[in-house]
Amino acid sequence: MASCFATASTCFIMALARTSVANVLVIQSLSPFIAGLGGYVFLRERVRVRTWAAMGLALLGTVVMLWGDTGAGSRIGDLLALGTATAFAGATVVVRWHRTLPMPAAAALAAALGAGLAFTWAEPSSATARDLALLALFGAGQLGVGLLLFTTGARLIPVAEASLIGVLECVLGPLWVWLAVGEQPGVFSLIGGAVILSALIAHTAADLVRPPEPPGSRSR
Repeated sequence: MASCFATASTCFIMALARTSVANVLVIQSLSPFIAGLGGYVFLRERVRVRTWAAMGLALLGTVVMLWGDTGAGSRIGDLLALGTATAFAGATVVVRWHRTLPMPAAAALAAALGAGLAFTWAEPSSATARDLALLALFGAGQLGVGLLLFTTGARLIPVAEASLIGVLECVLGPLWVWLAVGEQPGVFSLIGGAVILSALIAHTAADLVRPPEPPGSRSR
């Protein structure tokens, strides 16, 4: 699990430097579907028909985004974003595989592994005081507090609602970047992203309107 998280965080940062924020966030939203596929392959968990359909549409949207990115650097960034989604999905499968094991230590180990991996390319002396302040704000504030709020809120509402709210990151992230630095996603990114988000939202919304399980039954 620690290796998966370290890989995901490293690929995420490298992807942001090589492709648009919109591409990174939308491709990263594929993680739940990849986790479902991993659960089917490794844990023999049943995957519903509409989940397969949503995964197929999401894959189509990813192909559209990759097809439209003519620059080699952008395609590499998209593939790194896909690596982020795959690594997060792998961590999810590991957690579900070993549900009885406590995982907080894995999160700390992931940070150490990620730091060790990034240190080989890092140039600490090139960071200014402003850079260090922004990095501290990102690590402790935006990432740390955001994750804390999400994990706390996810305990209070159904999983489907939490997943649907999480999709807003893929919509609001590019919006903030567009307002702050003027980065506009390309046409193919918008089309492919719309396909992926539509598949994810429709799949999650179907869980919200599903009739409640009868008393004593076990949800699958």
